[in-house]
Amino acid sequence: MKKWHEYIPHPIVMLFGILVLASILSYIIPAGEYLRVEIDGKMNAVPGSYHLIEKSPVNIVKMFFAFPQGFKTAVDIVFIILSSGIMFGFLEASGAIENGVGTFVNMLGDKNKNFLVVAMTFLYGGLGIFMGYENNIAMIPIAALLSLAIGGDLILAAGIAVGGVTIGFGLSPFNAYTVGTAHKIAQLPLFSGAGLRSILCFIGIAALAWHNVRYLKKLKIKPENGLGIGLETKGLELSKPLSEYSMSAKDIFTLLLFLGMLVVMLIGVFQWHWYLNEISGLFLILAFVLALLSKTNTNKIGSIVLDSVAKVAPGAFMVGFASTIKVVLEMGKINDTIAHYLSGLLVGLPSYLSAVGMVFTQSLMNFAIPSGSGQALATLPVLLPVGEVLGLTKQTVVLAFQIGDGLTNLINPALGGLVAMIAICRVPFDRWVRFILPLMLILIAVSLIFVVISVLIHYGPA
Repeated sequence: MKKWHEYIPHPIVMLFGILVLASILSYIIPAGEYLRVEIDGKMNAVPGSYHLIEKSPVNIVKMFFAFPQGFKTAVDIVFIILSSGIMFGFLEASGAIENGVGTFVNMLGDKNKNFLVVAMTFLYGGLGIFMGYENNIAMIPIAALLSLAIGGDLILAAGIAVGGVTIGFGLSPFNAYTVGTAHKIAQLPLFSGAGLRSILCFIGIAALAWHNVRYLKKLKIKPENGLGIGLETKGLELSKPLSEYSMSAKDIFTLLLFLGMLVVMLIGVFQWHWYLNEISGLFLILAFVLALLSKTNTNKIGSIVLDSVAKVAPGAFMVGFASTIKVVLEMGKINDTIAHYLSGLLVGLPSYLSAVGMVFTQSLMNFAIPSGSGQALATLPVLLPVGEVLGLTKQTVVLAFQIGDGLTNLINPALGGLVAMIAICRVPFDRWVRFILPLMLILIAVSLIFVVISVLIHYGPA
């Protein structure tokens, strides 16, 4: 008899299945929409304005025609994946990253490997909290080098980097895309209520660190039971014993350039409101500088670029593929209908059950609208008035929305950034789900306790 994880299809098959389901639902679910008004340049649904409209079913021809549009809407994310791959390709060719990781792990010693896993998990969690999601794609391969260097595998690398960034971003008290957008819609002070959210976020990252350390200990006892058995590690492993690593002046200069780029990126994001396009350009600038410093011939430079693109192309493709689902739902005019009926299920429940129900409502919506800000604009104008009727504070509704959106991102095949990052770690989706699902269920249970607490304390904007 097959185990449950053996029934998990390849992400391509899974996404295509969701796409076909969305097309079928466009024939079954009534088409409808909310009236929308523009606020701060974004279209917000008007509560109570839902109405039926003429059906717009998506037949098989329209479904396939939606693919180019899906890739078009995701082009910014697709290109940041390609540009980060090119940049890391030149960093890898320089040898600086490998020498830096080898020297660092050698200095750290065998006894401090668990501490390193915890520290790196919190580091990637911090990147998710403060820098966003896809912005961190360039940092993912470094975790692979570190994990393999300390005796871990690529699953552990994904746990540290992808898990850290996803949980940090999903539960961040300062997430501009989810919490920021939600607070604007709810007319709450920006990033208010940060105390409770910060505690939940810390617990989430700490639980992931424990999960990662526990997995590393299992690998040390029985390496053959690791989920990373058989995964391709070429180009991510250290090429010589740890004792032989040292840093040259050129390596130090290259790493300083990389760190300098990260500083410029942080300033750009927070000071000049840079987003994916500007960050992609910054990655390419560093790649160009590294190519000049390498003093290699043009044929070698061309090979590095194309080899790097080839490594990240599957992840980039998955981003565009996943975006097609949202396009099909919009073509079928059923997004608003789904939000309308899901919110209606909450009416009549006790306040704490309604708040818990909102978490599951948002979790379901997250598979249809994986964009946090897009989901906020589509569902919160509907859920906030429902919450008011049920006696829930606006802050509780926003918290329920954030949890529902943020934690299911850990296993959401429609979230292109997630699929791209685990692809960069060379981890199959089914193995990632096997690794992260137990932790995700624990975090959801803990988060629901926080939601109930928020109801009991009448969680306000402070």
